[in-house]
Order: sequence, then structure tokens, then C-alpha cells
Amino acid sequence: MSDPARTPTLLIVDDEPRILSALRRCLRREGWRILATSQPDEALRWLAGERIEALLSDHKMRGASGLRLLEAAAGIQPSTVRFLISGWPDEISAERLAAIGVHALIPKPWDDTALRALLREALGA
Repeated sequence: MSDPARTPTLLIVDDEPRILSALRRCLRREGWRILATSQPDEALRWLAGERIEALLSDHKMRGASGLRLLEAAAGIQPSTVRFLISGWPDEISAERLAAIGVHALIPKPWDDTALRALLREALGA
């Protein structure tokens, strides 16, 4: 459970700078601390060293899988709420998402209002 006095941290991972920028723009007024990276390895380092309440990862990245990243994140910080964002949501089975504890699959293009609501719920805001 999050400390109410602490600002929740959201980690966003996407290998496309435009997408990272758009997500940050969409979420910047929510009052969360936002970390963003295009490198899954950097995301894992942050997870190993900082408390991350929510992780939003792209599915298909150059040389990396968002599903594998979310699975690794679960091993590092099991309490982190994990989300997968994908332009190919039909390629991912609900069983696979459930097996690695993905809270929600968000299709690209996403709806800003729906995304903020999902994250607010997960971050207790």
C-alpha cells in the first residue's frame, strides 16, 4: 500500500520518443512523479533502486518485449501495478496477461481520459 504522504511514481517505457512525449503530456497534470525511458534495461534499473507504484510499458519495442519487461518487473517489485500498451492488442491473450499480472491492456491509439482514469484507480488517486 502506498504512503499517502508520498507522491506516487509512474514509470513509462516506450521505444518511440513521440509516444513517450505524448504520454507524458497526457499525464503531466495528474500530480504523479513520472519517469520515462525508451530503454527497458534502464526501467529495470529504476525498478531495482526506486519504489515504483505503476509501470506502463509498450508491447513491441526494438529488441525488447513489453511482456518480458512486465514479467521481470513483477519479480523485482511485485506490488507495482503493471499496464501494457499496444498497437496490436489482439495478438496478446488474456491468459498471458493474467499469468504475469498485467492490470490492463491499453490499445494504441489510447483515449487520454480512459488512460488517466485507469492510472488514477491503480495509484489510488
